[in-house]
Amino acid sequence: MNALQGIKVIDLTRALSGPFSAMVLADLGADVIKVETGPDGDMSRTWGPFDRGISTYYLSCNRNKRGLCIDLRDSRGLDALKRLIDGADVVLENFKPGTMEKMGLGYDVLRARNPRLVMASISGFGDSGPLKDWPGFDQIAQGYAGLMSLTGFPEGEPTRTGTAIGDLGAGLWLTIAVISAIFERERTGQGQHVGTSLLAGLVGLLSVHAQRYLSLGNVPVRTGNAHPVIAPYGVFETADGPLNIAPITPEMWRRLCQLLELPQLPDDPRFMTNELRVANLGELKEIIERRLKTRGKREWTALFVAAGLPAGPINTLEEVFADPQVQHCRLVEAVRHRTLGEVRQVPTPVFNASINGNPAARAATRHAPPALGEHSAEVLREGGFSEPELHELLCAGVVHQVAGVLAEESAHALAQPVE
Repeated sequence: MNALQGIKVIDLTRALSGPFSAMVLADLGADVIKVETGPDGDMSRTWGPFDRGISTYYLSCNRNKRGLCIDLRDSRGLDALKRLIDGADVVLENFKPGTMEKMGLGYDVLRARNPRLVMASISGFGDSGPLKDWPGFDQIAQGYAGLMSLTGFPEGEPTRTGTAIGDLGAGLWLTIAVISAIFERERTGQGQHVGTSLLAGLVGLLSVHAQRYLSLGNVPVRTGNAHPVIAPYGVFETADGPLNIAPITPEMWRRLCQLLELPQLPDDPRFMTNELRVANLGELKEIIERRLKTRGKREWTALFVAAGLPAGPINTLEEVFADPQVQHCRLVEAVRHRTLGEVRQVPTPVFNASINGNPAARAATRHAPPALGEHSAEVLREGGFSEPELHELLCAGVVHQVAGVLAEESAHALAQPVE
């Protein structure tokens, strides 16, 4: 799947939200240039845990990009970046609002040079308003957007999600905005500035909880692993670990009772309606779990599914990546890294209609996340820089090849005579 082939993206983002968006665009075929400043590059390179000295955090969100390391505090570096943007389709940034303007890279400046340019921005809380200067950190945004008020057990403290859903959600929203802007450019010939924020992205994911409040004034509370309005629905313990069950209709509820050999439950006054089951969930859960603890989670799952009841085990990541369905769907792909060798990664999970049960075409994992400055000379040469210009920038330290990487392109550039 190379829908974005021919689209050049300058990725000025760091950490997670922006790099994740840029990686999805790269997986869909775009030529993404990851721009970093020396000497350390993207801050995520310093976040552990590490695989032989390389951050797994960085590896998770930067594949299929080419790496350019350039000093943007030097006017020569900024000028070089502007020249690259002149030939680009998209610029991604997730700086604090106003930073791009201070750097001389505001949208009005770049649009004057390249009217077809799409600029895409992610902020923490929006580019205007009383919180525009707040730093954008995932857990802060999860709390502020109300998501943490919905997550956790009633008797416990509010809980963040296990992944950085604020960063990842904003990255996906921005990807949608970028593709929409590219599509609109095909009709109008003009680029535009699109954006989102961690706050907006999370509020956009509140879904039925938001509508419940907006329509009824009902403020949802934390319900742990139980569904707020359907019972029994959620996590139940078995003999060897937890599983989820979701008998969402009255008929499924009766079938569940039959399968568990609890035929008296549907007529029990405590459980005769869904509303009563929600109100008396603690007692119901205890009764169901006494039966479930007679077998293991996978054995129960097979029985439930055979009976047409939605169910599934709660897997550890070890179990996830050993699972036959995960392997059949090719939800892990291997790529060659210049120093680590083969690196396994989770690909972007979009694909064309399947053929004989297999994805026919999918977002491609073409190459590993780049080392810092791995493609600096290559990218600048393609951007129209002459060999003397490259030589000058490299010797002045404006363009870097660092972290032990000596790219062939840089060696070639340094070997050229200076005119």
